Amino acid sequence: MPAKEIKELRQAGKLDEAYAMAKAELELELEADPSNNWGKRNLCWVLYAQLNELASNLDDFLKKLKEVKELDLPATEEMFFDNISIVIAKAARVITRETVLNIHKMNRLFDSIKELPIKRNSKWYSVLFNAMHKGMKESYRYIEFADWWDFKNFMPEDFQKDKMPNGKEAMAVAEQGYIAYAKHLLPKQAKNGEIIFNKENASAFLPILSEIVEKYPQFQYPAYFNAKLLLALGEKDNVLEKLLPFAKKKRNDFWVWEILAEAFSNDPEKVFACYCKALSCKSPEEMLVGLRQKMAGILIDRKLYTEAKTEINLLVQARTENDFKIPPEATIWQGLDWYKNAIATKSNAGFYKAYLAIADEILFYDTPEVLVIVEFVNSDKKMLNFIASETKFGFFKYERFLSEVKIGETLKVRFQGGSNEGMYQIYTAVKINDELFQNQFLKEVSGIVKLQEGKSYGFIEDAFIHPSVVSKLKLLNGMNYNGKAIKSYNKEKKQWSWKLM
Repeated sequence: MPAKEIKELRQAGKLDEAYAMAKAELELELEADPSNNWGKRNLCWVLYAQLNELASNLDDFLKKLKEVKELDLPATEEMFFDNISIVIAKAARVITRETVLNIHKMNRLFDSIKELPIKRNSKWYSVLFNAMHKGMKESYRYIEFADWWDFKNFMPEDFQKDKMPNGKEAMAVAEQGYIAYAKHLLPKQAKNGEIIFNKENASAFLPILSEIVEKYPQFQYPAYFNAKLLLALGEKDNVLEKLLPFAKKKRNDFWVWEILAEAFSNDPEKVFACYCKALSCKSPEEMLVGLRQKMAGILIDRKLYTEAKTEINLLVQARTENDFKIPPEATIWQGLDWYKNAIATKSNAGFYKAYLAIADEILFYDTPEVLVIVEFVNSDKKMLNFIASETKFGFFKYERFLSEVKIGETLKVRFQGGSNEGMYQIYTAVKINDELFQNQFLKEVSGIVKLQEGKSYGFIEDAFIHPSVVSKLKLLNGMNYNGKAIKSYNKEKKQWSWKLM
């Protein structure tokens, strides 16, 4: 029986002989019974084997694929059309592994497969997506490709991270697809300067992307592109709600702050604070050149010429070292008198620091602020003890938020959850005046200083006097003293008491 012989030849690798026999069988079958698909099926499996061998030769591969289409094998042949995804994926990977990606080749391959009744919602269909996506994501036809493949066909495992041979995790295939789709929906500038942006398509995709953000909180980037689309559509009122969970996770990445700056484009102070925060993040200099140029423009407008010259020098240096073109605007600035007269510094890191609290306020505005009073300060370790209430007290580092702090001062603090044995992490801290709150923890004391015989501590009224306070205030036993005491928790006695400030 020819079918058996064709299969044996195919499995033995004698594809030319198998192909010739399958073609002859098909011709005889079509004459006898045009509705019989056995001949088509046998030839298609031979073509499949040939496609597997021709994956590295796109022209020959497409010719064989054309033969498959012309045979018009019905879609009910699911096993064949599931397996055909494997060889197409193989051909796609050959293209994407080339030193320079050839988009034209990827488009040709896509054109050759989009009419095939490939079996959907299967493991091999996902493999096909992964291989094609790597090349098509750089093509202007990505959305056309993604709509053809249809994201509804992602399998549950496509939403899981992949383990690489080196042990590292790779982004889930589904996440890659959704962010590439969103990226291609964003406004683009044509060569003639025209802005190309399909608002209807972007609006239609937003609910889909929002659902992915909600359903897969472990995905990092869909929230970013969700925010970018909202900004592009002019929905700035919604962007913070969408962006904040993502921005908090990625707050050490400079581009998060660029996005937040876009959301506050009508508030120059917040934009400036976001740029300061962005440029405070540790990032390769070549990635910051665009941001430094924006910042330089703002600094010039504010007549902060020392800081502006510093930014310009940094961006010019980075562009030069990476063989990037120097923007005409920067060259013009370098020729102006203010630039020639200004004295640049090594960096503007110290200058940025004054604005970081404003940036943090933006990011954590939805975290409630808590009033605390400073009960003790260790200036060497930049650590302070605080009291928020008789049930919430502890300590935290303050140097990121305050240059100096004194006992008895009131702060507004945003906490990062609970404590670790009394140690708290905080998002923000600012000084404020709140006498009503302070009066819960401070009181005036007046009377005779009573120092314990042979000891370096003592009391005034019911307030404990620490040895360091005795020394600082030069207190002597029996002298009169008027001062302030602050509430303090005695760990040994497990009770609240007072101590002289």
